[in-house]
Amino acid sequence: MYAFREQYAKEWDLDLKVDYCPPIEEIDPTLPPAARSAARKTEGLKLALAKYGFDGLIAGIRRDEEATRAKERVFSPRGLEGGWDVRDQPPEFWDHFNASVPQGAHLRVHPILHWTEEDIWAYTARENIPIIPLYLSNNGKRYRSLGDQDITNPVVSDASNIAEILAELKATKIPERAGRALDHETEDAFERLRVAGYL
Repeated sequence: MYAFREQYAKEWDLDLKVDYCPPIEEIDPTLPPAARSAARKTEGLKLALAKYGFDGLIAGIRRDEEATRAKERVFSPRGLEGGWDVRDQPPEFWDHFNASVPQGAHLRVHPILHWTEEDIWAYTARENIPIIPLYLSNNGKRYRSLGDQDITNPVVSDASNIAEILAELKATKIPERAGRALDHETEDAFERLRVAGYL
């Protein structure tokens, strides 16, 4: 993933900023192991937002990925500490969005919130977007969702190109995040992360 990132940052002449996550020892020890590992990204993101003074960011989450994300809005205001209050979100009737940012806070914009996994792959194929080879089958396994190496596992699959991935998705009942250890921990672990600012 890092090699892919570096390659396209250079090729597309991007202003890439790389910041690191704090060590696991600095993360809430009451979280289950995979959630604690994932929480490092949240803390790293908060530090980067403060460091660079960004008042918003664009994320690639989708409602169909995980139940907690189904509660999200396209324009999602975050508190001073990056927190998310699921009970206090702006209405988005008829695709009217509130893009104002609370003082000292930031806005997360989720442009593909309504897309499905199939939509992503169909669009990727149509636009000929480069993909990380980890999404393609290698020895009968591939990743459907990418995350930290210590908490993400591949799923059984023979799909070696996007057409085969799309055909596989039409036939499978296995969830996209089946390889994510976080999704198999306590029921509230993911929501605790999201409330604290996890993407």
